[in-house]
Amino acid sequence: MLLELLDSKQPKAGPVKFIAIDGRGGSGKSTVAKLIADKFSAEIIQTDDFASWENQINWWPLVIERVFQPIIDGAQTLNYPRSKWWPTHRPKPVVNQRVTPIMILEGVTALRKEFRPFVSLGIFVDTPRDTCIQRGIERDLANNTGKSKEEIITMWQNWAKGEDDYINRNNPKDYAEIIIDGTQPLDDQLF
Repeated sequence: MLLELLDSKQPKAGPVKFIAIDGRGGSGKSTVAKLIADKFSAEIIQTDDFASWENQINWWPLVIERVFQPIIDGAQTLNYPRSKWWPTHRPKPVVNQRVTPIMILEGVTALRKEFRPFVSLGIFVDTPRDTCIQRGIERDLANNTGKSKEEIITMWQNWAKGEDDYINRNNPKDYAEIIIDGTQPLDDQLF
């Protein structure tokens, strides 16, 4: 299914076909992105490298400036700083990431209206809100963020409200050509 759809699409960001994988935090987007990246030798750009708890939605100009525009201008590699999510989080910058014929933009708001002129194919990972929140809380507790369980629960509840606003404004599920059930085996839904 994915291969046939992708073959029918044209590149919209210079020579690159971007696959945008959107859905709520904790829906399974990263897993889907890894499966596709392995299948197509594609590089992954994560929206989490630009977003943060403090700037959940309005970081999008950085992706255009640091990813899409350099590719359109002929860049063969990408370099950009990553955002900081926790006081103890010290992410290394992205350095010399290859530009590949197929690339993946993965993360919450990857199918936002501002990115659609650059995206060749959209995928939405549809997972119930409560399941996503629970997965996110469990992931952040395991990542030793320095936050208490109560703080993480509050952060995820607030994050989900921001996602609700984004989904209501941008309708990413309606724009996606492929909708995946994030509670079911993913391979069977893609290939």
